[in-house]
Amino acid sequence: MQLTGNNPKVEFTTQDVEIISKKTLFQGFFKIIQYRLRYRLFEGNWSEPIEREMFERGHAAAILPYDPITDQVVIVEQIRIGALEDQSPWQLEIVAGIVDAEESSEEVVRRESIEEAGINIGRVMKITSYYPSSGGCSEKLDLFIGEVNAAKAYGIHGLKYRGENIRVLVMNRKEAYHLVKEGSIENASSIIALQWLELNHFGLKSRWNNINK
Repeated sequence: MQLTGNNPKVEFTTQDVEIISKKTLFQGFFKIIQYRLRYRLFEGNWSEPIEREMFERGHAAAILPYDPITDQVVIVEQIRIGALEDQSPWQLEIVAGIVDAEESSEEVVRRESIEEAGINIGRVMKITSYYPSSGGCSEKLDLFIGEVNAAKAYGIHGLKYRGENIRVLVMNRKEAYHLVKEGSIENASSIIALQWLELNHFGLKSRWNNINK
C-alpha cells in the first residue's frame, strides 16, 4: 500500500498480518501465547518477522451504576493484585467482570452488580468498547452505565470462595468526578465512565425521565 498526500486513508485488516507460528507458553487461569508474525508496513511492503507475547485474558464488561434521581453513583473498593507495589493496593472501581462464553456483556454486568454491590440494575446504556492494553493483552472491555436505586447500595459483598471482599461506596456524581481529577481513581474503565457521565448526565437524566412519563 503506497502512501500519497498529507493525510492518506490507510485501512488494514487481518489480511495484512501473517502469523508464522503460535505457541502457548503458559496455561493457568489465564494464558500467555507467543506469536511470531510479520505485518504490512505503511510504506506498502512487509515487516521482518517479529515475536510478541500476548496475555490471553478473555473479554470483560464493566458498568457504572447511576441513580438519576439523586445524582449519585455506586463505586466499589477492593484489593487488586496489580496494584500491590502502589501506596495502597485497594482500588476504587466501578462494577466489572469477565465475560464467559455463555453470557452476554449485559448479562455479566447485571450479575456482577448483584455479586459485587448487592444491587439490581434497571435500564442499561452502552458507553463504548475498548482495549485496555492492546500492546500485550487480548482483552476487550464493553463499558455500560446502568440505572440503580442508590439507597439500596451498601455493605460488604463479593464471593468468598474467590477471596473477594468488596466494600460499596455511594457518592455524589461531582464527588466521584473529583476523585478522577485528583487521581484517586486509577483504572481506565472507571475514569472513562465517570468522564462520560460528567459530559452526558443532563441528557441521560432527561432521556430516562422522559421514558418514565
